[in-house]
Amino acid sequence: MKPIKRHLILLVMAIAPLLAVATVLDEFKTNPRKSGSYMYAYPIPGDTPPPALTPSPKGYEPFYMAHYGRHGSRWLISEGDYDKPVAMLERIDSAQALTARGRQVLEQVRNWRMRAQGHLGELTEVGAAQHQGIAQRMFNNFPELFSGDNKTVSARSSISVRCVLSMLNEVMTLKVCNPHLTINTDASRADMRTLANSEEYKEILGPKQRSAREAAPKNLYVPDVDRFCRQLMTDDAVLSGEERRSLMGALWNLGVSLQNHHADFDLLDLYTAEDLFNLWAGNNLRNYLTYGNAPQVQHLNPYQQNLLLREIMTMADEALTHGNVAADLRFGHDTVLMPLAVLMELDNLGLSTEELERLPELWRNYEVFPMAGNIQMVFYRSKAGNGGILVKVLLNEHEASLPVHSDGIDAPYCYWNDLRDYYVAKLERMDRAMETP
Repeated sequence: MKPIKRHLILLVMAIAPLLAVATVLDEFKTNPRKSGSYMYAYPIPGDTPPPALTPSPKGYEPFYMAHYGRHGSRWLISEGDYDKPVAMLERIDSAQALTARGRQVLEQVRNWRMRAQGHLGELTEVGAAQHQGIAQRMFNNFPELFSGDNKTVSARSSISVRCVLSMLNEVMTLKVCNPHLTINTDASRADMRTLANSEEYKEILGPKQRSAREAAPKNLYVPDVDRFCRQLMTDDAVLSGEERRSLMGALWNLGVSLQNHHADFDLLDLYTAEDLFNLWAGNNLRNYLTYGNAPQVQHLNPYQQNLLLREIMTMADEALTHGNVAADLRFGHDTVLMPLAVLMELDNLGLSTEELERLPELWRNYEVFPMAGNIQMVFYRSKAGNGGILVKVLLNEHEASLPVHSDGIDAPYCYWNDLRDYYVAKLERMDRAMETP
């Protein structure tokens, strides 16, 4: 290789991570809420135009949807999420070391903690509205699925109350759109093995994931804790260095959660875009090593949702022979949605990389599993009854790229037989890999 060419390659490799950081920083400057990762509120509220969709292929119409959706916006789950920042700020206050901004923040988080009492983990008004909007757009996007007098929608949910309420908000909206729909709902422990995160693979994958996280590069993402704390406290000695880092993280956790409410205050203005990037990137890395197609975990993370993908395929095949089933809707959690999207290789989510320092450039969790995040597999058949079944997939209502291409069919569509055969072969390979010690 010529020296000049080699130097150019090395230069590109050196600046690529910087460009990735710049891209995400620009996003966080425009929308700091994205830094919340799994706390990011669904990015298509009612006042935002929905993504444009590719028209149905000529001579085809949609007739069935297979779906998995995360519950909508919720309150934080643990009392400690609210107690910790209050306790730390009160400790600083007792030392008379709070700034004026610090006293304001203490009053705000105290009041918010009171509002959160009795609501841990529950669906919020914002979360209910998210699912109402998704259902309305489902109906508008695919009227052939949900119109008429003899259509059935089956909806099943994790037994978590926030998931059940998310399901009910969605199906009730569909019912308003078409009162003639037959809607069957269920939330049963019998479905938790597929709709909620399966425990059975933790014994195998848990140690591999922990080893990968322990081996990951340290100190890649370090926010400016000192700058942050100077806004709130006049004496750094009140808290140790570790405690100051903990305060910064606790207020970020609370701050990114506020987008899931009609809150009347903001905490993210305490953080620079660089702070948000560093807090987000560490979370993004952990998600990749837990749910992504990470070689550090032998590409096995997505197998957590093999049962769900198998069920989706089986029920889709059944629907192909029963013309009145409009949709199978499933409602659960982010810990299912993320590895399912990775297993299905939607967009670039099947990414496998050893270069974890480049991950922000390649793989971004907030694009996958915001509150109310969802996968919609839409099936099409020929109106003349003489063509193969086509399918396309929406990830958070955006048309996603698929891991297969069918001859004569333009993306985002492909033949269902091609996609199903790809997934079946992939799952068989992963079955064998899981059996290998």
